[in-house]
Amino acid sequence: MAERRTKRMAGPRFGKVAVLYGGRSAEREISLRSGSMVLAALNRSGVAAFGFDPAERPLEDLRRGGFDAAFIALHGKWGEDGTVQGALELLGIPYTGPGVMASAVALDKLMTKRIWDSVGLPVPAHEVLTAASRSRDVVGRLGLPLIVKPSREGSTLGLTKVQRAAQLRAAWRAASACDDSVIAEAFIDGRELTVAVLGAGVGARALPVIEIRAPGGNYDYQNKYFTDVTEYLCPAPLSRALTRRIQELSVAAYRAIDCEGWARVDLMLDAQDRPFLLEINTSPGMTDHSLVPMAARAEGVDFDSLVLRILADASLKIGSRRAAIGRPA
Repeated sequence: MAERRTKRMAGPRFGKVAVLYGGRSAEREISLRSGSMVLAALNRSGVAAFGFDPAERPLEDLRRGGFDAAFIALHGKWGEDGTVQGALELLGIPYTGPGVMASAVALDKLMTKRIWDSVGLPVPAHEVLTAASRSRDVVGRLGLPLIVKPSREGSTLGLTKVQRAAQLRAAWRAASACDDSVIAEAFIDGRELTVAVLGAGVGARALPVIEIRAPGGNYDYQNKYFTDVTEYLCPAPLSRALTRRIQELSVAAYRAIDCEGWARVDLMLDAQDRPFLLEINTSPGMTDHSLVPMAARAEGVDFDSLVLRILADASLKIGSRRAAIGRPA
């Protein structure tokens, strides 16, 4: 009962909230699902929240509409890449998740890997793949199988697992159709893990580790969002020491690119229990198949409470205009 009272009283504190969803990226469909669930959760909690699709309305309408904050449920380009974050900074509207720089870096898998590698965090061997790359040379450096994927795309769109050198050219074409920057990456044969991180700076903390077991190890777009055959183990069946190590690594990866608010770190654990960082998602999915709500539930935090927790961290991030929702700039 106390929790329900808290939710009902949350509305006035947040003012008028725009849930940004949809957008123009290849992940529009998933964003609409995420945003709809976030919007429903906020409305159940008494927040004056309204859906806002940047593909259908100019962002200037946020100012005209008197919105006090924005919950970003956009995925991929033009929403998770720093562009919307920059516009909200200019409009003076506090928003959820990381700021402009962290969002831009995180969507670019190549830049993210370069930063992680520069501070000594473990990433798979990788290189840029171009039309001029020689398949035999790439395979010689990275081995087989290997992964080819667009640098700036999410939800495994454009990703190919290459088993033979002869497949590399077609894999590059599939990835380059999604983005003009393509990565070839050594395949880590092992367990797939993901870790949600909430908060900022020294206060950032990891939620329980989730292990993902997809059919045939193929955690693709279909198995992520549209089937029930993928198995999720939360908390992941790992030793206490290994769990702590993976959570600490995930928080370090989050801090390395200056994330705040929330994000989700994806990793692989090889046969020797060595973790490798794959990527970080700064606007994770919030659908009925999504992983951050699953990790929160393992800690006893329901979906509506998680959404309020994320919204409570909405802020402006740049310079003297930095301000949090519910407090004057």
